[in-house]
Amino acid sequence: MERREEENGKLEEAQPSTDGSICGFQSLHHLLKASLQPHLYQEVSRLLLGLNCGKPLENIALPESAKALSLEHGFDLQAYCFHADKEQLRESRIVRVGLIQNSIASPTTAPFLDQRGAIFEKLKPIIDAAGASGVNILCLQEAWTMPFAFCTREKRWSEFAEPVDGESTQFLQDLAQKYNMVIVSPILERDVKHGETIWNTAVIIGNNGNIIGKHRKNHIPRVGDFNESTYYMEGNTGHPVFETAFGKIAINICYGRHHPLNWLAFGLNGAEIVFNPSATVGELSEPMWPIEARNAAIANSYFVASINRVGTEIFPNPFTSGDGKPQHADFGHFYGSSHFSAPDASCTPSLSRYQDGLLISDMDLNLCRQLKDKWGFRMTSRYEMYAELLAQYIKPDFEPQVVSDPLLHKKSS
Repeated sequence: MERREEENGKLEEAQPSTDGSICGFQSLHHLLKASLQPHLYQEVSRLLLGLNCGKPLENIALPESAKALSLEHGFDLQAYCFHADKEQLRESRIVRVGLIQNSIASPTTAPFLDQRGAIFEKLKPIIDAAGASGVNILCLQEAWTMPFAFCTREKRWSEFAEPVDGESTQFLQDLAQKYNMVIVSPILERDVKHGETIWNTAVIIGNNGNIIGKHRKNHIPRVGDFNESTYYMEGNTGHPVFETAFGKIAINICYGRHHPLNWLAFGLNGAEIVFNPSATVGELSEPMWPIEARNAAIANSYFVASINRVGTEIFPNPFTSGDGKPQHADFGHFYGSSHFSAPDASCTPSLSRYQDGLLISDMDLNLCRQLKDKWGFRMTSRYEMYAELLAQYIKPDFEPQVVSDPLLHKKSS
């Protein structure tokens, strides 16, 4: 597999973001580095970020044009490299992957057309930086074309819904073709052929500008302000894996990351990289953020790319959550902290907690098979036993397999 090269061959030991952001375990080492002796810091870093092929992750030197765009437009830019062991019978399969996290570009009170246009304008230079850096596969955040208004329960936000081949796809198709780059575009989809039904959908755009396919969000939250079932319900596309020019990818949209079987299904279908475009706030999920994706990468022997939007979005009309708290006009802070996780338990530091950002990673997809061979999870799993339990569990007369101590309920004499 070929990758476009500029002045990006230089590698050095990875350094965390310098903005002071913290994402669970991911960037805690940034705070510890200044206070620990070097050998203790190395040990802490090993435990928090893991080792890739026995070594800390390395930085990738990106082209000056990408750095210039980062400085001009004020977005965080980081790049790391995941290696795999050299094999005798297979060439390395290196793919360069990018993630974009961003805040909205206009107030939620602005006309919808202006809001969407401002997002397009804001993301264009970040996508250009990804293209200049030779990114092969790029993924945007969940519902990137709009504010995450699903907390409000106001139906007017449904106006942002568009067909799979709508304006946002057309905007990205030109860029995908220009940069020979696969782009994953999570949007609010309007299914015109099925009665204007609305879905939370990821559109996969090929590196030739073609539409490869789509996947609809499998799991819909009903937690706190996440009133998403007001707008759309659980998806009906299963667990598709999309074979692209640069590898087999899947999209586990947001809340699906809390469901281990959802991760498993993408792995069973052969995914090598699973993207998790999300919109989640600190008070609700931040302690889970660095753990679930990393665990999924380990358990399923694939790479995971986690994306979360940034910022606090203020809405014109206050709303409540049904939890007894006073009405409020915002969802909470979207904490960014996008990162990559690898099947060998290594992971990158995260992007900023507060700033727009582009995170880039080179990953040798040979690492997926190497970890399958090492751990044998596919061979040691007991799928037939799990299938039997699930087949029983979904029946109305299911009885849990519980063996009680016969003396537990015996009356004392």
